[in-house]
Amino acid sequence: MNDATAATHWILTLSCPDQPGIVHAVAGMLAEHGGNITESQQFGDPTSGLFFMRVQVESTASRDELTTAMTQVAGRFDMTWTLDVVGRRIRTLIMVSKAAHCLVDLLYRERSQRMPIDVVGVVGNHRDLEDIATFYGKPFHHVPVTKDTKPEAEATLRGLVKELDVEVVVLARYMQILSDELCRDLSGQIINIHHSFLPSFKGAGPYRQAHDRGVKIIGATSHYVTGDLDEGPIIEQDVERVDHSRTVEDLVGIGEDVERRTLARAVRWHAERRVLMDGRRTVVFR
Repeated sequence: MNDATAATHWILTLSCPDQPGIVHAVAGMLAEHGGNITESQQFGDPTSGLFFMRVQVESTASRDELTTAMTQVAGRFDMTWTLDVVGRRIRTLIMVSKAAHCLVDLLYRERSQRMPIDVVGVVGNHRDLEDIATFYGKPFHHVPVTKDTKPEAEATLRGLVKELDVEVVVLARYMQILSDELCRDLSGQIINIHHSFLPSFKGAGPYRQAHDRGVKIIGATSHYVTGDLDEGPIIEQDVERVDHSRTVEDLVGIGEDVERRTLARAVRWHAERRVLMDGRRTVVFR
């Protein structure tokens, strides 16, 4: 097969008010453009009244041809939609403080496990993890943050996002609060990870607080960042059971393990266009 007729593997995602005929219209349009559907998932939310769909399709049609055809379908159903290439690595900026486990895990998965991200830089408000970024060949940007310099630090971050053409920002245990304005401007483009003790064990030493209270579950939550701190739309959660024999150090180690794998799944699903926004919730096509 020559280049002129080679098929491209596409991901089409969409959401719209639920009504009859959506799947028929989309599948028909793809068939008309030589599309062979390789994966299809859909969900109608009875609470929000919205319909969600993710389709992977091989087609010899060009992006312009599919975009023109899909625009016509979208107009009929008031759709919000995206079209991307399967496996395209999205440009990713990772933000860190001092904890290394999530950063190391993401960089390892990018290099060794084909996670579809292209880490174009690492931003740290401390220099503790600069050597790790250098080891993986990633530019490290030291952007210190204090109460007085926060506006300047966020201006630097905005500059990096624009300069590096960043598509998603990952807070890999970045221990600074982003402004409401920045969260709004990058809505749906910032992913965070934190332990799931909140709101019970706030502030410093949550694992010691949890140990003192005899918790039986250690968990982590990965979510999109909003101005409501740790209350953005949840992408993924995970837990490990523990018992009375565990020390504080044990809990910290278990927590780090849960955090890194929970964040990795959330980032992968986002990069693979498997996460669609449903108000304050998400629809995740795994």
